[in-house]
Amino acid sequence: MRIQHWQDAASLLLGVWLVLSPFALGFAGAAVWMTIVLGLFVILFAVEGFVIPSYLEEWGEILLGLALVVAPLTVGYESVSATVSSMVAGILVILLAVWELMTDRDVIAWWHDRWHHRAS
Repeated sequence: MRIQHWQDAASLLLGVWLVLSPFALGFAGAAVWMTIVLGLFVILFAVEGFVIPSYLEEWGEILLGLALVVAPLTVGYESVSATVSSMVAGILVILLAVWELMTDRDVIAWWHDRWHHRAS
């Protein structure tokens, strides 16, 4: 297992934070389970990025980030700290995934080839 992109390691840390945050911040209710489950998926996608690097895990992380941002609004988290933690972590997960996509050589080459052939 090797780290190809530092963003995967940062996403892994965010996932760990999400799993531990209900206990660290003391929130309850649906926020606990939503945060833990989404955090475990963030960890899973980050580890997948170490084991089988591909651009697909970034798209999964973008969806997870969106779920983290939307969950407090749709589920109705009772705690402000749970809402802020989920939304900030979600935005960071999205930013890291987009950043990784924008700096991945394979994705850049694919994007360049796709648009270069259209222009020809």
